[in-house]
Amino acid sequence: MSRAKSVLNMMMMSFVSMSIVSMVWVLWGYSVAFGSEGGVPAFFGGLDAWGLVGLEAEGDGYPALAFVAFQATFAIITVALISGAIADRTKFTTWCVFVPIWITLVYLPIAHSVWFAEGWIFKLGALDFAGGTVVHINAGCAALALALVLGKRKGWPKEPMRPHNLPFVLLGAGLLWFGWFGFNAGSALAANETASLAFINTIVATGAAGFGWIVVEKMRDGAATTLGIASGIVAGLVAITPAAATMTPVGALVLGLVAGAICAVAVSLKYKLGYDDSLDVVGVHLVGGIIGALAIGVWGSAALGADSLLSAGSASLLGKQAIAIGATLVYSFVVTFIIGKVLDMTMGFRVDEEAEVTGIDIVEHAESAYDLNTSSSSGLSGSSAAPIAADTTKVEADA
Repeated sequence: MSRAKSVLNMMMMSFVSMSIVSMVWVLWGYSVAFGSEGGVPAFFGGLDAWGLVGLEAEGDGYPALAFVAFQATFAIITVALISGAIADRTKFTTWCVFVPIWITLVYLPIAHSVWFAEGWIFKLGALDFAGGTVVHINAGCAALALALVLGKRKGWPKEPMRPHNLPFVLLGAGLLWFGWFGFNAGSALAANETASLAFINTIVATGAAGFGWIVVEKMRDGAATTLGIASGIVAGLVAITPAAATMTPVGALVLGLVAGAICAVAVSLKYKLGYDDSLDVVGVHLVGGIIGALAIGVWGSAALGADSLLSAGSASLLGKQAIAIGATLVYSFVVTFIIGKVLDMTMGFRVDEEAEVTGIDIVEHAESAYDLNTSSSSGLSGSSAAPIAADTTKVEADA
C-alpha cells in the first residue's frame, strides 16, 4: 500500500522488527510477559525465564518452547503493525531503537496483564482469545501516537498517495488470511473443538467483513474496490481475533459484517480529524479490535463461556471488556507518545524534507525497489541497479 519510492523502507521496518523482537523475546521478553517469579505479578513478570534457560525439557501437554515460539510471533506482528501508520517519513535507525523499547515498556506489560494467570485483566475476567487488546488495540493506539509525533507527510492530504501495487495488496491480504488460521486456531494450543471453532469463525467473519466493506464503498463512492475488499478482510481478521472461541459461527458472521462496515467508515476519519495514518492502521486495527472485544460482551455465546448481554442478559462481561479496552487504550497511547517524543527530541524520528521527497529507500537504504531505468548498461538488475525515477508522481500514476 505504500508509494513506490518508500516500499523497501516499509518492508525493512517489518523485517527488522522480526530480527530485533526475536532476540528480545529470547533474552527477556518471554520471561517478562509470562514469567511466574519476581516482577509485579499483576502487571509484569520477572526474569526467572531469562534466556529461556531450563525450558528446553519442560512442557505440560505441549513443549514449553513451542508456546514460547508461538507467542514470539504475536510480539513481532504487534510492533510491525505500528510502522504502517508512519510510512514514507520514518528514520530507520530511530525505528530500530524504538522497537526494543516499545516491546519492553508497552507490549510485555499488556500481554502479561491480559494473558498471564496472575495478570490483572486476566483476573478481572475480560476475554481476549488471540489478541484483540494485546495486539490490535495496542498497536492501533501506538500507531496513532507515533503518527501524531511524526506529523503529516509532505503534501498530505492534498496530494494523492495511492498504493503503488494493488495486485500485491490482494496477494498480501490472502497470505494474511491464510496465516491467521494459525494465529487464531493455534491459540487453542491443541487440535480440538476450540481450535475448530476458531478456524471456521476466522473464515466466516473475515469473508463477511470483506463483503461488508465493499457494500459501504459501493453505496458511498459508487464503486467496490480491490483495496476495499483487502482492507475489509483485514478488518474481519482483526475483529474475530479476540472473539474466535466465544462466538457461534452465525455470531462471527454478524461480527464480520459489522466490523467491515464500521471500519470502512472509520478509515476516513483521519481526513476529518487531521492525523496522517499512512496505511490505515488506526481505522482497521484499533477500531476493528475494539469492535471485536466489545462484541464478546454484547452477543458472545454463553455456552462458549461468554455470558454476554444478549445470551445471558448480563452487562457484567461487557463492562469488563470495556475496562480492558480502556486500560489498553490509555496505557499504550500515553507510553508510546512519551517514547516517541523522547526519541524525536534526541535522535529525530522523521527524515528531512529532501529525503522524504526523494524517497526514503534511496536515502535510508541506498536502494530502490524497481529498476525503472531500462536502458541501463551497467549489467545490474534488481533493487540496487538504479535510483527511482525523479518524476515519482508520474511513476505512481502509471503504476
